[in-house]
Amino acid sequence: MNPVYWLVIAAAVIVVLVAAVLVVRSRGKALPPVEERPVLPPVGPTRPVEEEAEPPAIAGTAKPSTKALDVPEAPASRLVRLRRRLAGSQNALARGLADLLSQDRIDAATWDNFETTLITSDLGVGPATELTTRLRQRLAVDGVVDPVKAHDVLRQELIALVGPDLDRTVHSVGAPGPDGEDLPGVVLVVGVNGTGKTTTVGKLARVLVAEGRTVVLGAADTFRAAAADQLTTWGERVGVETVRGAEGADPASVAYTAVAAGRDSGADVVLVDTAGRLHTKTGLMDELGKVKRVIEKVAPVTEVLLVLDATTGQNGLVQARTFAEVVDVTGIVLTKLDGSAKGGIVVQVQRELGVPVKLIGLGEGVDDLAPFDAAQFVDGVLGD
Repeated sequence: MNPVYWLVIAAAVIVVLVAAVLVVRSRGKALPPVEERPVLPPVGPTRPVEEEAEPPAIAGTAKPSTKALDVPEAPASRLVRLRRRLAGSQNALARGLADLLSQDRIDAATWDNFETTLITSDLGVGPATELTTRLRQRLAVDGVVDPVKAHDVLRQELIALVGPDLDRTVHSVGAPGPDGEDLPGVVLVVGVNGTGKTTTVGKLARVLVAEGRTVVLGAADTFRAAAADQLTTWGERVGVETVRGAEGADPASVAYTAVAAGRDSGADVVLVDTAGRLHTKTGLMDELGKVKRVIEKVAPVTEVLLVLDATTGQNGLVQARTFAEVVDVTGIVLTKLDGSAKGGIVVQVQRELGVPVKLIGLGEGVDDLAPFDAAQFVDGVLGD
C-alpha cells in the first residue's frame, strides 16, 4: 500500500488521541465559585430626617488610625500647668492688682487709677466699680500694712467676683431615649471665624478621652474641606471616629448623621463642630438654629459651647449676645487667655450672658485646654 496513505492515518490517530486527553483534563477541573456579594445598606441616616434637613451627602467616616495613640494629659494636672502659665503673664488685670498691693498708703488718686486699670483689663465698668468699692471698704479698716492680709482680702473679693458657685460642668451625659435606649450626650460648638472652634473640639475630645469617655466627632463645618481634615486628624490621634460630609453638604444633615452614628455605636459623647459665622449674617445664624433643631430629632443637645477669642474684648461680647439669642448658649470657652489677653473678660462675659466660662485655653499645645476653676484662675492672676 502507498506509504503516504499510512502517514495520513497515523497523523489522524495522533490528533484524535491529543483531543481526547485535553477533554479528560478539562472535565477534571472545577469551575471557580461565584462570589456572593453582600447587599450593602444605603448610606445615610438610620432614621429619616424630616422636612428640615435634606438627605446627607456623606463622603465617609474616618475610622480610628492603627498607629500608636496619644495619651492625653489628665485634667487635674492641666489646671496646675495652666495656672503657672497664667501667673507668668503680665496682663492688665495682673499688673493693676500687683500695683495696688505694692502701695504702703492708698489715697483717692490710687483708687481711681486702680479702677481705670480694671476697666482697661476688660473687666467692665460695673464689675470694676463693684470690686473697687468692696476693696476700699475692707482695706479702709484693715489697711495694707500687712501685705499678706491685704493679699488675702484681694483674693477673696476676686474669687467672689468671678463666681465660685457657678456650675462649670460640661454637660456631656445623655438621657435615656423614648424607647429606653441610652442616648449620647451632644455638645454643639459654635462661634465666629478664627476663634479656634475646630481646634477646641479636638482638644475637648482629648479631655473627654482622658476621663475614659467614648467620643464621636461630627465635622459639620462643610464650607471648609480643611476643617474636616483637621478634625479627622485630631480624632485619629486619640482613637476617635469622625463623621464628615462632602464639601458643601448640608451641615444639618452631617450633624444628624454624626449624632445617629454616636447613638448606634453606643458612644458616650458626640462633639459637633460647626462652621464659623459672623454674628451679623442673619442667614448663617438661622442655619445654626436649624442644625440644633435637626440634631434634636436624634438626641437632645446637652451643651452649647460658644468659643470666644479672649483678645477680642468688647467685640467678643457683642458676638456672644447674638449667638446666645439663636442657639441658647450654655457655656463659654475662652481661647488665647495668655499674656496678650485681658483677664477681666472672664467676669464680663459671664455677666453679659448669665452663663459660666467652662473651659479656657492658654496656649497652642494639644493639651492646653482645661476646665475653668475660679480659685485657680485668681491664684494665677495674682501670681500665686
